[in-house]
Amino acid sequence: MTIPQKSTRQQIPSGVWVLGFVSMLMDISSEMIHSLLPLFMITTLGASALAIGLIEGLAEATALIIKIFSGVISDYLGKRKGLAVIGYTMGALTKPLFAVAPTIGLVLTARLLDRAGKGIRGAPRDALIADIVPAQIRGAAFGLRQALDTVGAFLGPLLAVGLMLLWANDFRAVFWVAVIPGLMAVALLLFGIREPEHQQTTKRTNPIQRENLKRLSSSYWWVVSIGAVFTLARFSEAFLVLRAQQSGVPVALVPLVMVAMNLVYALSAYPFGKLSDRMNHKTLLALGLIVLISADLVLAMNNHWSVVLAGVALWGIHMGMTQGLLATMVADTAPADLRGTAYGFFNLVSGLAMLLASVLAGLLWDRLGASFTFYAGATFCIIALIGLVWQPIMKILKS
Repeated sequence: MTIPQKSTRQQIPSGVWVLGFVSMLMDISSEMIHSLLPLFMITTLGASALAIGLIEGLAEATALIIKIFSGVISDYLGKRKGLAVIGYTMGALTKPLFAVAPTIGLVLTARLLDRAGKGIRGAPRDALIADIVPAQIRGAAFGLRQALDTVGAFLGPLLAVGLMLLWANDFRAVFWVAVIPGLMAVALLLFGIREPEHQQTTKRTNPIQRENLKRLSSSYWWVVSIGAVFTLARFSEAFLVLRAQQSGVPVALVPLVMVAMNLVYALSAYPFGKLSDRMNHKTLLALGLIVLISADLVLAMNNHWSVVLAGVALWGIHMGMTQGLLATMVADTAPADLRGTAYGFFNLVSGLAMLLASVLAGLLWDRLGASFTFYAGATFCIIALIGLVWQPIMKILKS
């Protein structure tokens, strides 16, 4: 009698599902605020597009830069969960600051603290997934976690739209409601997951000392470089919200653009993650870049709501194709005991690229208009695509 083989989804450890639902709840909380924040800053606090680009860039850069320190600490301690709990708790406790913010200054402070929490939890969480998942289904596991995370990213804006319509565009009231799912995420992480035991066979050493960093291969640093160029090509999604506002739809309905993007992202992340376990990674990355080029060109064409919706859907497909894949490639190219550090360096470089991209996008938006911003994004995509295909061509020429 033959025993039926489990499907890939059934092989994924329960800890990945728990981490996915934790991410989903925190994303509901965060996206209820972030889908409205650009409009809140412009209509209520009188901010410019450049100010929004600077705030978004600084916030995302803060998150990505802090990941290097939390990743290194998690490798040194051999523990991941504690840092993840601290990060998610910070994220939950910053939400009330958005509700009471009277000026851009407090919004910036809240955004930085919120993203600092994301930075603390990000690298240890990703390293924890890599620790508990067999290598042959790693792409599917990261894709599943990303899909559940993104379910929250479209439920959040959807709730925000409903509450804005119910409460006559009361931004602050919606921000207060966002506190609830954030606290639920912390509770689920505390009681719902058990960290695997790490056998300490050697004396603990500083993960970022020279001898350890030499163990990060050239293949890993190539992934870091490609991730940075990807980030330059994909500036903050706040500009998708601003583009939707230009289409003339009511303010309360503008967050639906993030609902659409994240719905497509959520539906595509797991299938593409599973595909990445069987397909050449560079080929899939190149296809993702081609999709992002298409998204930028569509969004640059005009601001009619149907065109914006099409561009946003393409943007979501690109995210589903590439984000879990890049996380998988980091895990595949880094030693197991340096995974937290590896995710940290990857996100440090990507964070600096995000800051540059978002500030540049805001500057172009204010000076030259929305279309030029998206054409610039397409140009960076083309540069990234050339870099992606150049390495294999050079290897062929040298052989």
